[in-house]
Parts: sequence; C-alpha cells; structure tokens
Amino acid sequence: MDGWSLVYESFDPAREGLREALYTLGNGYFATRGAACEAKSDDVHYPGTYIAGCYNRLKTEVAGRVIENEDLVNCPNWLPLTFRVDNGAWFDLRTVELRSYRQELHLQQGIFARTVRFKDEQGRETTLKCRRLVHMAAPHYAALEATLIPENWSGRIDVRSALDGTVVNCGVARYRNLNSKHLEPLEAEAVSDEIIYLKVQTTQSNVQIAQAARTRVMRDGQPVAVKRQARTEPGYVEHRLTMDAEEGVPLTLEKVVALYTSRDRAITECGLEAQKAVRRAGGFEDLLRTHAQAWSHLWRRFDIGIEADLPNNSMESAALVLRLHVFHLLQTVSPNSMDLDVGVPARGWHGEAYRGHIFWDELFILPFLNLRMPEITRALLRYRHRRLNEARTAAREANCLGAMFPWQSGSNGREESQRLHLNPKSGRWVPDVSSLQRHVNAAIAYNIWQYYQATGDLQFMVFFGAEMLIEIARFWACLGSYNKELDRYEIRGVMGPDEYHDGYPDAEEPGLNNNSYTNIMAVWVLWRALEVLDLLPEDRRRALCDMLGLKPEEIEAWDYISRRMRLVFHEDGILTQFEGYEDLEEFDWEGYRKKYGDIHRLDRILEAEDDTPNRYKLSKQADVLMLFYLFSAEELEAIFQRLGYEFKPDLIPKTIDYYERRTSHGSTLSSVVHSWVLARSLRPGSWELFTKALESDVADVQGGTTPEGIHLGAMAGTVDLVQRCYTGLETRGDILWLNPQLPEYLRRLELRLCYRGHCIELELTPNRIQVSSHPTVARPVKIRVKDEIHLLAPGETKKVAV
Repeated sequence: MDGWSLVYESFDPAREGLREALYTLGNGYFATRGAACEAKSDDVHYPGTYIAGCYNRLKTEVAGRVIENEDLVNCPNWLPLTFRVDNGAWFDLRTVELRSYRQELHLQQGIFARTVRFKDEQGRETTLKCRRLVHMAAPHYAALEATLIPENWSGRIDVRSALDGTVVNCGVARYRNLNSKHLEPLEAEAVSDEIIYLKVQTTQSNVQIAQAARTRVMRDGQPVAVKRQARTEPGYVEHRLTMDAEEGVPLTLEKVVALYTSRDRAITECGLEAQKAVRRAGGFEDLLRTHAQAWSHLWRRFDIGIEADLPNNSMESAALVLRLHVFHLLQTVSPNSMDLDVGVPARGWHGEAYRGHIFWDELFILPFLNLRMPEITRALLRYRHRRLNEARTAAREANCLGAMFPWQSGSNGREESQRLHLNPKSGRWVPDVSSLQRHVNAAIAYNIWQYYQATGDLQFMVFFGAEMLIEIARFWACLGSYNKELDRYEIRGVMGPDEYHDGYPDAEEPGLNNNSYTNIMAVWVLWRALEVLDLLPEDRRRALCDMLGLKPEEIEAWDYISRRMRLVFHEDGILTQFEGYEDLEEFDWEGYRKKYGDIHRLDRILEAEDDTPNRYKLSKQADVLMLFYLFSAEELEAIFQRLGYEFKPDLIPKTIDYYERRTSHGSTLSSVVHSWVLARSLRPGSWELFTKALESDVADVQGGTTPEGIHLGAMAGTVDLVQRCYTGLETRGDILWLNPQLPEYLRRLELRLCYRGHCIELELTPNRIQVSSHPTVARPVKIRVKDEIHLLAPGETKKVAV
C-alpha cells in the first residue's frame, strides 16, 4: 500500500452500502455517495446526494401521535449514466459474469475510480473504466467519465444519461415507515443537444435545487456523432444517445454537472446559474486538473507524517485510514464551508443517519481544525451564534435565563431530537429523552474557548464568542439549584454523555441528578465567562453587559456558584457518574457476551428483554472520563481546588480503571476517549483502543451503521489523538504546550500546525522535538516543552531533547 488509496478488488453486494459511504465524494458544499453510476436505489445500492444544510420537515403519525422530523434531504441523483448493447438489457453488475473488478478511492486527488471487466449472456467481453470527482475548487461542479472498451465485439450502444429528482429518503431502515418524500418537481427539460436540466423544490423549507448536466461522447479524444433523444416526466429528465462501437476501440462518455440552490449567494436564479455553469465548464480532464490542485494544497496543510515499527504493513494501513479520516472531514467541512451557514453533522454529508443533524461531536472535530485551518472552525462557530436567539427562546421555555442550545440542531436551531425512537431489536417505539443532554451547551462553550486559545482571535471573541459564552454561563447558573443543607449547588434532571442512563430505575420522570461531567463543565463555563469579561476591551464589555442586561450581582453569583457546585464521590473516593450510581446493580458482562456476542448496544438488547440499563452500573461510552479527555490533571486540580474538594493523586487512575471495566463502547467516540485517557498510564492499552477506533468505519464495527453515514467525530478524534494526545499538545495561557508521550511503536511524527498566525512544523521522535516557525508574522511564540519555556522567533528552528 502507498498510504493514499483505499482499494477493493471484488464486488460484494453485502458490503456495497459500506463502500458507498466510504467512497463518498464531497467538497463541503455537497456530497455524493459512492454508488455506481448505473445503480438504482435497492437492497444493494443507495445513491444519495446531500447539500450542506439542506433540510426539510415532514409529519408522520407514529403510535397514535403525530411527530415532525427534520431531515437532511436526499437531493436529485445526478449520477445516472448507463448503457446497453444492441437493445439488450441495461448494464447491471449482478447479471453479468465478472472477470475482474477493482475500485479505488485516490485520497491525494479526491478521485473515485472503478475498473470492471465482464462477459454478458451473449458472450460479449467488455472493460468499463469509470472516474468521478466532486470539485473541491469549484464547489458547484461534479463530473464523471466512463470509458467502454469492446474487447471481442462491435455493435450499437444506447447510453442513458439522466437527472433523477423522484428520489426519496430511504437510506436508514428504521426511518422507512416515516414520510420521506421531500422533493416536488418544478422543471425538467432538454435545453440543448448536450444539456439536460432539472429543478425541484423541498416541500416545506422551499429550497429550490437545480441541476444541469452535459453529456458528451469521445473517441480518441474527438467528439463522436450520436443520435440523441430526450425524455422527461415530472421530476426526471434523460438524454438517450445512440452510437456504434467498434471492437478494441475505447469509447468515452463524459458527464459534467452543475448544482445550485435558491440559497446560494451572488446568483440571479438557481436554474439559470446551473445551465450557465455547465455550458462554461471544461471537460473532465480540465476539471480534474484544478480539482487535484485544490486537494494538493489541502494535503500540504492537513497531512500527518508517521514512521513506525509495526509488522505486516499495519502502519501503512493505519496511515491510510488516518488520511481517509482527514479526507472525509475535509469533504464535510472545507474552505467551501466558510461562506455557508452550516454546522458540522455527526455523520457527515454521507448519508441519512441522525437526519444530518449537528450534535456535540464538534467537540471532537474542531480541535483538529483549530490547529490546521482555524477559519473553518470560526465559520462553524458562527453557525451556533446565528441560532443564539433560538437557544435563548428554548432557555426561557425551560424557565431559565441565558441560552439552551439543542442536543440535535438542524436548520434554525430548534431542538430536533426525536420524541420516539425505534428499537430495531424489539420493533417497539420507545420514548427518547436524549434532549436532556444539556452538556451540549458546555461543548459549545469549550469549543469557543479552545478556538480563541489556538488563534488569539480577539475580534471573534468580542463580537460573537463572548456573547455565547455569557449566555451559556447564565443558563448554567440558573439551572443550578441551591441545597441549603449541603451549602452546595446541584444540577438535577439531566443526562450525561452516557446515553444508557436517562433516569433512575422505576422513576416516573426522566433525568439524573448531579452528573459529575455536567457539574464540572458548568463550573468551568462559569469560570471562563468571568475570564472572558476581563478579557474584553472596556467599551465592548460595557456595551455587551448593557445589551444583555448583565448586572454586577449576576456576575458575582457566577463566581459564587463556580465555587460551591456539588460533586458526588463513591465511598472509596472515585468520582461518581451521577448521584445514586453507586447503588445500582453490577451488570453480568460475561453472561451477556456469551449470550449475544456483540453487546455494543446494550440499551437495545435490554429494552428487547423488557429491562433497562438504568438498573445497572454500565456505560455506553465515556462519561466521567470525558473530563480527563478535555482537561489536563493541572486544570482539573484547579477546578477541584476552586470547589474546595481535595484532588488526590490517585483520583484519575482509579476513576479510569473503574469505568473502563464498565463500558460497552456502544459509541464510536468511546474508544477515542478511552485511548486518550490511557495514553499516559497504559500506552499499550491506549494504542489498542486507538487501532480499534481507526476501524470504526472501515470495518463497520457497529454492524451496519456506517452505510447510513460515517462517524465524523470518531474519524476526527483518531487524527486528533495523534496530533494532540501523543504529542501532549495543549493551547492555554498564551503558550503552546508540548509534553510528548509517543506510543512505543512510533518512531517519528511530522505535523504542520497553525498557531496564532504562525505556521509551525513539528518533528517528534522518542528522544527529540524539533520545532520550526515559518516567518509568517513578526512576533515570537511561547512554546513549553515539558517544564521549560522557549521563545520561538519567526523563521527559527529549535531542537529539544525529551
């Protein structure tokens, strides 16, 4: 392997859904799944195209209740390009004899290539070579090329090139009983001999989507005269091209597509723009050249260099998967996202799982972007700021001050979490109270602060970040209730990151009390809000306080609450997940593993048995341990001291050991966090969990979830493990901290980072750190290696032994 190509050398219908997700091509504006261009939606294939932030709402009656869901819309399918010979059947891989098959995802250039050699029922042998791109530099363009080589025959070929707007959302099996027709047809026509055009509109959000496609036929680089015929019906248009094929002579079909919506900027009308763009477009090779150039610039900034001593090419495989993860991150959010009003969806723009919603997963994604292309982070945080008023409304409806951001966010920032959830194991619809995960507020605040620490972008903090932080702090101060008997504040009726526990056994009301992660994050937010107020220029602070009605006594209350929040501990001093956790029953891990094998989703297993995880000491994913993922020991000790609790030296290892043994890793994020927190104390265990996290999507470890969409948080989290965890990299206190602890297998890491205007190159080995600053700015930067602070001037290189 060269570390840059994901290759499959067989056609496996059972795994095609997984491959279509992994072979998705996108550019931050839209993405198209890696289905074959001749494929239709069926039990094997699911071609889907998704435009960033294009949502639509539909209502459905479920279990006697009318529910409304907002979905990421499956947009018109621009891929259809297929053929038949001498009026025979249209090409289908499943009806021919495959002689060879190879498909490749070329990460370096962002190209999906496929080569198929087959024999049909008439004994005709043919080679089909396909290439596809979704343009990274010109985000409204996509193109595909298919070359047919008749090996032992000549004859007449019919080619069908279409745009299909009759598609529905049916990519997630458990959603298929819900209403799914999001598009209504507007226009469909052949506007010239070469160009077909389609326009549709979403049924509720009224987003108009226009596509125009130009199809050409080439032989030896020259256009081929063909007979063309157009066919239209509501929501669908096709060109049918007829030509002669000669034995041994390649025939190349080229389809270039332009996609626009009514929400795009600097346009007159989306349909006219799509038609104009496709007329002006160059050929496939022209588009490929500029597309590959854009990817080369991105890789120069985002690649990670790794050298390691691992057997059986496993390091090459790890390097490939890391690059695959970076690739899919950049296909979801890229420089093309900076001018869009979009968040970062948990499952990418790669499928319909989680309905394309934005969760807390940005907590695992933005730290990597902060140090590579922070401008993307800034744009994603603006998505949250634009929805601040909706969050304020949600807080008021919950009888709180400030802002309460939703657990699931979509178009306008209202809470999009389901009220009912289908358990595929039992077939029952069960209540969904996951919106009680108020810790999403803390994740947003953390992301704001980490962005500022990495960039020093005071302008963003002054005009956007501070307002959000203050409103989130207000919410936490209001949510906390004072316990006079304990002289402590408590947060009650919430859920932590562990979604297995949404209430107490047999309790009538959902929610948990004093979740340790939530309480500590609330304290951290209040503390940071106080710091941000001191950070602001005096005139902006005064204006912001006036605008928000923020009085000195409210600020004083934040300081008091941040010193008097309650934490709950086990009798042996371990930080408890939530009040009452220690009283729950121990779970029969061994028995359930013997009975079910895969117990990642114990919530579904237990519900199907008429039981509930709420009765047991078990976790779906890291909950308390998230604290050790987000904060250093020094930062946590400072929080404990502020609260008046003793921070014992053995607290972290004891807590990690306790919860590690009680976690099912039912979330792909879990292995990332557990790998991180073990990196200092148990490096072999950390590396084992890191390699498991790498497999989350390429191996579809959850047994069928990746075909519905990749897990972007886990993908970015694995890359960030290499970037920040193993290097001990932190950005705090106006210092870039480095405290490396490389796994024993790693010989060398090379990273190119962006820190406060500096382009910094890091080279780490087990014995040395080399830090170089490119002369992009005039001021020096402070770097702390272990316990020693170094001042790195622009253009300077320092080598430090470790």
